[in-house]
Parts: sequence; structure tokens; C-alpha cells
Amino acid sequence: MSRVGKYPVIIPNGVTVSVDNNVVTAKGKLGELSYTFDDSHVATKLEDNKVVVTPLSESKTARTLWGTTRARINTLVQGVSEGFKKEMELVGVGYKARVEGSSKLVLSLGFSHDVIFNAPKGISITCASPTQITVSGADKQLVGQVAAEIRKYRSPEPYKGKGVKYVGEYIRRKEGKKK
Repeated sequence: MSRVGKYPVIIPNGVTVSVDNNVVTAKGKLGELSYTFDDSHVATKLEDNKVVVTPLSESKTARTLWGTTRARINTLVQGVSEGFKKEMELVGVGYKARVEGSSKLVLSLGFSHDVIFNAPKGISITCASPTQITVSGADKQLVGQVAAEIRKYRSPEPYKGKGVKYVGEYIRRKEGKKK
């Protein structure tokens, strides 16, 4: 039984949400996002500054899509009003990052060359210090995807912990060779 689907999505001030057929569109200060849901299993309607999602049957598929649809709509509303961000840090001697222009991230990660990452549209990358990277944007999935792609260039290794990691991430360490 879905517990998430029961609660309506409250629309904050400054955000407009429209429901047309099976497409929910949210507009806010950070942009516009839309989500297409399966209208054969769930129904959405707008009531008093709230979006209410209801299942159309008692089938397992309808009940699972009920919670999923409500969570995705909540993510849309939160994204266009507040946005999402992932903070990362570089650990290692000589590892550093800098932003060139508006969407170009240059990483020095111990390779013979610098790694250049071009951020997609809708994503902003900032560096508070040479070892701190912040990826932010309105689309939660895209923010996570960009952060994962940056992390993939040099994942943290288990012996010294060197690499690109999320802030607060625990790196499980291994013991080195014994004599």
C-alpha cells in the first residue's frame, strides 16, 4: 500500500502547475519542467493550490504508479521552486577543479592531461575552492547524472581515498600490503 501517494503535493507561491491530459507542467523561478504519467492507472487533478493523485483501480501496478507519480510531481514542484544540488570534493595531491566560462569544468585529476567536462543546458557548476565542486539545477535526475559523470572520471579508491567523492560520502578503506 502506498503511503506517499496519499498526500497531496502542495504548490508553493511563485509556482504554477498545469495538468493537461497526462502531462503535468510546473513553472517557477528556476525554469519549466514537465512529466508525462501513465493515465491508464492514475489520475491527477488540481484542487486549491494542491495536486492530488489517485489510483484508478486496486491493481498492484496502479498502486505502485500512484506513489511514483506523486513523488515525481513533488520533485518537479520542488525543482522549479528551490532546485537541487550535489556537492563534491576532490581528495588527492594536485587534484583540483576550475570553471571556465559558464558551463565548462576543467579537472586536474592526475592524468597527463586536464579533463574537460561541458555541463548540459539547465545545469550550473561552481567551484567554491579548487577542491570543492557544486552541481545545481532544477531537474533532480539531471543533477544526479552530471554529478555521477564527474565522479566517474576518478572514483575514490579504497586504499588512500583519493578521487572525486560526494560530500559526506563514506569511503570504505582497505588495509595495505603486509610485509
